[in-house]
Amino acid sequence: MIAIKILKAIYNCFYIYMLMICARCLLTWIPGLNWNNPVLGALKASVDLYLDLFKKFIPPLGPFDFSPIVAMFVLAIIQNVIMYGVYFLLSAAGLVR
Repeated sequence: MIAIKILKAIYNCFYIYMLMICARCLLTWIPGLNWNNPVLGALKASVDLYLDLFKKFIPPLGPFDFSPIVAMFVLAIIQNVIMYGVYFLLSAAGLVR
């Protein structure tokens, strides 16, 4: 029972972070948005930390920036690797049937 809760918690953390990336990308379309707002500033700081890793290698093509798409794809791969790894460790410990 605890193993399922651990797996759900890990999944939810990744899901929330992907939603934060989507929100950050959609908010860039709003001109004149005040990024000094504490909530928006925290969102920008936490998401840009990850997105900047991809912006170094994937330059924008005209007005389009494809780095968030690649970043979310890589995050989904990392999520699956971690989920299967944790499931394997929990099943090896006998916590999952």
